[in-house]
Amino acid sequence: MKHRNSHFAVGYWSRIRNGRDTPDQADIDPKALKRLLPFVFLLDGRGGSFTYRLAGTTLCERYGGELRGRDFLQPWDPDSRKHLNELMRRALKMRLPLCLTSIGATDDCRVVEIETVLLPITFGSDRPERFLGVAQVLSDVSPLGGKPINFERLVGSKLVHEDEPFSHTPRPPSSPDGWRAHPKAPHLRLVPSHSGKESDPVKMDGDPLGTFLGFSIAEGVLERV
Repeated sequence: MKHRNSHFAVGYWSRIRNGRDTPDQADIDPKALKRLLPFVFLLDGRGGSFTYRLAGTTLCERYGGELRGRDFLQPWDPDSRKHLNELMRRALKMRLPLCLTSIGATDDCRVVEIETVLLPITFGSDRPERFLGVAQVLSDVSPLGGKPINFERLVGSKLVHEDEPFSHTPRPPSSPDGWRAHPKAPHLRLVPSHSGKESDPVKMDGDPLGTFLGFSIAEGVLERV
């Protein structure tokens, strides 16, 4: 993994498992992810597709509109969609985070490099059927010129294995934009996969921060979404 947001998200996911294979959505505290919220999304993997349940404001802007209810795989090229579906199903089955590297492009071929981490979570059941995700551009976003990404191609994928349990939550990124890379953390080991190969968005400080993942931040009460 290249981006510090990715390392932070995986570290947080590992800590809130509390000895289980995967955490439940109810375990997620949005306040702990406050700096990442513009880049955070939630996918539901039931029903044969991966559908956005929630998405941060920056991601909605990057992809040209509200993401809730849209198919996560829709902008990807056909070959990438096929492999991603297999990879994501495998990650849920193995209960391991998945790190994706991709190239995103606009209609007029402006391109950026993107890193996405998908973290399996349960939703009131024993089997993970959802992903908590964090996506960020690794390269400079200025080449996009404010135009939305409408095409994406998979260029790399890895399942994330830990060499040892996390004993603490890594410090969140200090940069508010969250788009800059971070050196590889020494406590994570990346293992290549064996495949061969929207309602309202989440809002960040500066906007009224309403709900995230079904939680009322002000009251700390869980509401299912």
